[in-house]
Amino acid sequence: MNKIVLGRSEERLKRSVHLIDVVMLGAGSALGVSIFSVLSPAAAIGGSGILLTIGISALPMAIFALAYSFLASAVPRSGASFEWPFEFIHPLAGYLVSWLRILGQVGQMVMVTGVLIHYVSMVVPLPLKMTMFLLFAAVFTLNFIGVTVVARTQTVMMIVLISVFAIYVATGLPHVDPSRIYPLAAHGIWPILLAAPLMVNLFMGIEAATEIGEEVRNAERSVPIAIAISLLLIAIVYFSVTFVTLGLLGPTRLGQSDAPLVDAARLSIGSLAIPLILGAATVSLLKSLNASFLIFSRSLFAMGRAGVLPRILGTSEPVRGTPRWAVTVAFVCLCFGLLLPNGLIFLFLASNIPTILKYLSTCCCVISVVGFHQDTYASARFRPRKPLLVVIAAIGVLMAIGLFVLGYESDWRPYALVGGWGLVGLIYWFGWRRSRFYALSSNLSSLRIET
Repeated sequence: MNKIVLGRSEERLKRSVHLIDVVMLGAGSALGVSIFSVLSPAAAIGGSGILLTIGISALPMAIFALAYSFLASAVPRSGASFEWPFEFIHPLAGYLVSWLRILGQVGQMVMVTGVLIHYVSMVVPLPLKMTMFLLFAAVFTLNFIGVTVVARTQTVMMIVLISVFAIYVATGLPHVDPSRIYPLAAHGIWPILLAAPLMVNLFMGIEAATEIGEEVRNAERSVPIAIAISLLLIAIVYFSVTFVTLGLLGPTRLGQSDAPLVDAARLSIGSLAIPLILGAATVSLLKSLNASFLIFSRSLFAMGRAGVLPRILGTSEPVRGTPRWAVTVAFVCLCFGLLLPNGLIFLFLASNIPTILKYLSTCCCVISVVGFHQDTYASARFRPRKPLLVVIAAIGVLMAIGLFVLGYESDWRPYALVGGWGLVGLIYWFGWRRSRFYALSSNLSSLRIET
């Protein structure tokens, strides 16, 4: 039976998150470490054309955003990346995607925390592992208190970050030299396209709002609106920051810079560059860590509620509606994550693989709903015509496969790690199903004896 019945008090989550918080969660999940690291290698490939690459890179996430908006307006669920494929494809599909994301989300948070400590250590040297543990403990505490506190914290950090970027853009614009930017396609369109795989990562994460669907007020309406606003907001931020950085450094110098935003800010505000950009990086990375932990715990909660992981993970604290067991296990997983390698590319790919598979499964869910779940389709608040939805989902499937292949070309080792973790998950899954079969057989035998 694929349907998950909601409503028991221990499974009910409190609807306490407002639209503004959902926007900040989605935009905050996307607006992270990439803006500080991706501009230099992208400019080395695409030159000034990376201003056009931003628009090209937004297209895959725009496609995925449409798929997520449709499903969120029809079936808002916390732990949606598990719940949707579990219900609309096959229980094993939902389980496997979320099982792989356990490794992916731990890798992502370890990577983000490592980069954060690296930035702060430019000013104050910090012990790596101990500081990582303390940061994990801090986000655990916020999430243990409740989703409202997490959402409000996320909103405050996003406001601070946007304000810092506004200062960066406002102080840099008077010093921008258009001759450093134009022409945009000095070497043709091909380098602009080649830079796109790097910059796609700028937009990953805007769908984060769907992962707390049951905790959002009027989720059927609010989540699709939040996804659209998040995509527009981060596109504006990325374009503005890239335009100013290019206008200050030019594509050649930008492509050679190890810290492009710092180097650009030095030309406009001098000695204030390091504290400004360091502050922005710190807030950005803390915000990403905060959002990732929230999403991770909801995935564990959904799996526990469905019974594919211990059911205690699917219970919630009755007053605040917080899944405290899931939050605690997420923290324990992060502590084990401290044993992962520190290589950024390795961790980046290890975290991206399950994310791409999540996008793939969500697009397949859209096709399933359109073809086989007419009541669900009819209940959606955001409901494009069926042929259009199928085309959108099919394009999303192709894009996800393309991103998957591109990542393998970069480094095969994270794929081996994720594959090994998936094999462990399959062993657990079939062992769990077998134990349930024997339990059911024993119960039936007992009934026959009593009869």
